[in-house]
Amino acid sequence: MKFEVLSSELLSHLTTISHVLISKNSMPILDNFLFQVQPDKLTMTASDGDTTIVTSTAIENVTGEGSFAVPVKTLIDPIKEMPQQTLRFEVDDDNLEVFVHYQNGKYNFIAENAKEYPLPKPLSEDASRVEMPAQVLLSGIQSTFFATADDELRPVMNGIYFDIKSDRVVFVASDSKKLVRLVNTGVMPGFESSFILPKKPATLIKNSISKDMDNAVIQWDEKSASVTVGDYQITCRLIEGRFPRYEAVIPKNNVNHMIIDRQVFINAVRRISVFANSATNQIKFELDKNLLTISSQDMDYSHSGIETVTCTYDGTPMKIGFRAGFLIEILNTINADEVELRLSDPARAGLIVPVQNQENEDLLMLIMPMMLNEF
Repeated sequence: MKFEVLSSELLSHLTTISHVLISKNSMPILDNFLFQVQPDKLTMTASDGDTTIVTSTAIENVTGEGSFAVPVKTLIDPIKEMPQQTLRFEVDDDNLEVFVHYQNGKYNFIAENAKEYPLPKPLSEDASRVEMPAQVLLSGIQSTFFATADDELRPVMNGIYFDIKSDRVVFVASDSKKLVRLVNTGVMPGFESSFILPKKPATLIKNSISKDMDNAVIQWDEKSASVTVGDYQITCRLIEGRFPRYEAVIPKNNVNHMIIDRQVFINAVRRISVFANSATNQIKFELDKNLLTISSQDMDYSHSGIETVTCTYDGTPMKIGFRAGFLIEILNTINADEVELRLSDPARAGLIVPVQNQENEDLLMLIMPMMLNEF
């Protein structure tokens, strides 16, 4: 079996799929890439047993067809150090010895039998299917990923909830201290369903989507999901269980609204958070007519900070505490010039939304307040 492939194309695809790999596998075969050679393309697979990513690239001067598993480091590390060029692979079908010929030399190694490589089970015949622009899927993952939890007792919180409605798609994530809900009305599936995507495949999907990709195809059944974007297909086990009723925790009566420049807001929070207690990371907001005063203090080190910024606010004067790190994460994720903070009282959740949403999107961020220790 012989074939030729451009080194830059091979390295790009292998680097992307290698992100699924883990350092300690229960099955040694998973320390390999699975190569499947066909007359016009090379299909490459990487897996950790729960999540599998498959991609392909064009090859030339192909002689023979077949499959073999190649050690990850033995293959990818030397190619990283090569300038762009054509690589020629020669594989002995009998003993699976692989020779990789390049411009100034060659190296060889023994491959593993492809039959030992575990592949995910096909989805059930009644699997659901939704097609959407790749950038819609990317936006849904990027907007919600930071709010996912790491909770062993409630694994349903450890992923992104896809709430499929007939006339929209809703992406949700929450760790109980913050919640993100992104509604996209540009996708109309025509049916209702839902599933919880784990964080690792969500990261792989995010890293696989580029600006020039058109559509993403998502298929799922009760146990597994498959996402196809461009040259990549990610298959994974879903998180089992029922996601909490997220709409029930979003307050509907936050009548005090503050509008502020997002960059001015985040810069002020960053500066004042330097002086917050390292354990609580608490900052205090004092809202009065068209003024926001942000302050923090660390009694242990006798330092404090205070800053006043202008905003649009004519609600009830209020003092409320927030965790600075959560606010910074939220403000970093929102893609808008101005944001609106909606409050009810210091003991209830605040909502942060962009003043101007992206096309077909309705983004809402919820953040729980902190009990103030007056200083």
